[in-house]
Amino acid sequence: MDLKQLNSFVTICKLQSFTQAADSLGYAQSTITTQIKLLENELGVKLFERIGKSITLTHQGKKLLPYAKQMLKLSSEIKNVLTSEEVPSGVLTIGAAESLCVLRLPEILKEYRRLYPNVEVSMKFGNCTDFRHFLRDNFIDVAFSLGTRIESEDFITEISFDEPMLLLTAPGHHLIDKSEVLPEDIAKEPLILTELGCSYRAVFENMLNSLNLKANVVLETGSVQAIKQFTMSGLGVTLLPKVAVEEELNNGRLIALNWSGPDFGIVSQVLYHKDKWLSPALKAFLKLSREMM
Repeated sequence: MDLKQLNSFVTICKLQSFTQAADSLGYAQSTITTQIKLLENELGVKLFERIGKSITLTHQGKKLLPYAKQMLKLSSEIKNVLTSEEVPSGVLTIGAAESLCVLRLPEILKEYRRLYPNVEVSMKFGNCTDFRHFLRDNFIDVAFSLGTRIESEDFITEISFDEPMLLLTAPGHHLIDKSEVLPEDIAKEPLILTELGCSYRAVFENMLNSLNLKANVVLETGSVQAIKQFTMSGLGVTLLPKVAVEEELNNGRLIALNWSGPDFGIVSQVLYHKDKWLSPALKAFLKLSREMM
């Protein structure tokens, strides 16, 4: 197999079309078809099922896809190593918690793009568990994590600081005037939380469970913006990082409760794998993050 075949395979998967992949890559459709046939023959498997005008990945195709992406990414890194060690270029893949994309990351990326226009930035959203896998599998270059502290000999933490968490509700809620809001108060309320897998949701629910209390989750979603909208409409109480709700707090659309329960112990981290090659693009991003966070 060669990289052109793998690139054609990944592009077909992305666009769900041989014709569109050929147009995107500047090939004749017959060339794309031949590349995939050669790849299938070499591997001894069928990669796509073609029924009518639709195509779907076979089980073997699904298994190949992450490896093909990783090989193309490594190829790009090799080119970067052998061309210029001074000027940032190529692709920088950032794993980020959506909460950090509300305020901090946009300003960093805006300045980064201004300084280094030759770098293509790719974003992958996830949580702490995702980032561990992403970094170990080299799917991302650097992680912007918000959650429980990621500690491993495999990772180098470039930036780390405590992240204030707030229990929030809409104006007029009966708990707003309570001088001390305790876990037993919250357990009685309808809760709007992030999806399962989010580390700060897990910390919150584990804390309630340790007190023999059960979280009354009425709605869950991976979208921080949706959580804020549902909470502002009066559907319940939520837990979010303060950094994600500064604007709503300032204009009074969300109110922080006087939480007197245990500390959530949530941190923001910027980290990368210890064996990761620090390309000029990654070095520049880490330096700018230190300066701006």
